[in-house]
Amino acid sequence: MYEIIRTNDAVLLSFAESLMKDAGISCMIADQAMSILEGSLGMLPRRLLVESDRADEARGILIDAGLADELRDPKD
Repeated sequence: MYEIIRTNDAVLLSFAESLMKDAGISCMIADQAMSILEGSLGMLPRRLLVESDRADEARGILIDAGLADELRDPKD
């Protein structure tokens, strides 16, 4: 799995996850349970992970949706 977005914004994650599912790209939101445990104070961001072999396609979809500024640097 490849980390494509890291954020505390639940709406952003939901939107990005929806785009991935519509494109047939398997994805998951990591650290969701940890975020809940810390009381949703925003200290622990959640991560959107996508299939490694479709990461470039996922990045393109998110860029087309106007989320380019939210993407993780592929070198990280």
